[in-house]
Amino acid sequence: MARRITRNISDYLTLRRRASMPIWLDITWRVLFVLGLISAAVAVHWFDRTGLQDSYDGDVSFYDVIYFTMISITTTGYGDIAPVTERARLFDALLVTPIRIFVVLIFVGTAYNFVFKRTWDRWRMKIIQNNLHDHIVIAGFGTSGKEAVHELIARGTNPGEIVVIDPFDDALAEAEKLGCAVINGDATRDGVLMDVKISRARSMIVSAGRDDTSILIVLTARHLAYHLPIIVSVRAADNEMLARQAGATTVINPVSFAGLLLAGSCEGAKISDYLSDLASATGRVKLVQRSVSEDEVGQSMQDITKEGIGVRIYRDQNAYGFWEEEAKSLEAGDVIVMIVPVHDAEYKRDKRTVAKDAPATGAGQAE
Repeated sequence: MARRITRNISDYLTLRRRASMPIWLDITWRVLFVLGLISAAVAVHWFDRTGLQDSYDGDVSFYDVIYFTMISITTTGYGDIAPVTERARLFDALLVTPIRIFVVLIFVGTAYNFVFKRTWDRWRMKIIQNNLHDHIVIAGFGTSGKEAVHELIARGTNPGEIVVIDPFDDALAEAEKLGCAVINGDATRDGVLMDVKISRARSMIVSAGRDDTSILIVLTARHLAYHLPIIVSVRAADNEMLARQAGATTVINPVSFAGLLLAGSCEGAKISDYLSDLASATGRVKLVQRSVSEDEVGQSMQDITKEGIGVRIYRDQNAYGFWEEEAKSLEAGDVIVMIVPVHDAEYKRDKRTVAKDAPATGAGQAE
């Protein structure tokens, strides 16, 4: 069986910045600049028209000056009109030649920006889209989105399989340094999500910083990819139900979770430590989710101890704890949530990675 050759999308996708002015305005100022340069060259030649010689009729009129200026700027040079005095030649060398170079550069730059570059970008985007499969889309690269990307990388996700959508260039530049593919755009727009092939994504994390924006992103993504697992972060408890109604698979409330850790610490100082250990890829234990295998059907959750400890099963969208009757006989289609140990080598590697990526903190420097 032939092995499919895959490439990281970061091999093709680079930082794209939104244009600061509309296309029509960009073209207009270029045209006006060229006309200004040509007018300056015409003025120079008209001022020193006595230094020009017309081999056709011997008279250099204003139209002859315009004609000579245009063929000089376009480097055609028929030779029927030529500078004959030293001053005219000096003007042409020191003043008209730089104008000629600027005009040519503007024409070449305009052709590159509006013809060649756009064609190249469309071709490259086509390649990117063809290679977007089973990737993770991150909508919003603020504090939460950034932490999510760091955690995904720490858990072994290839940065090239992560696509970050954000409207701010600074955030995109930081995401690109991590090896992620980035796109400058608004994740509430269908076109942007279609550009990152949301229908072929593995999952999507939404952390826009505002609950209304995050919920709108979820709505947009859900109608484009009905099967996509969408994890969204909301801050207000009232918006959790709205996020689920919008189509979010998982809703995370960082404020509520922080409250749980604080309250848990009152019951025991080590409870919050263990919860943080479970949530982080750099801890000694971690939570994993997997489906029940064929040979495990009929067994109880307590019998599955090779990998770790089973704590919950999900059956028909219902959750059952390890102590409940449903957990005593696993069925096909059940999803198990387990606590598994992190091997020493993996744990040490993750700790080294975190230590390397963490900023240095010294005296006089705020953490």
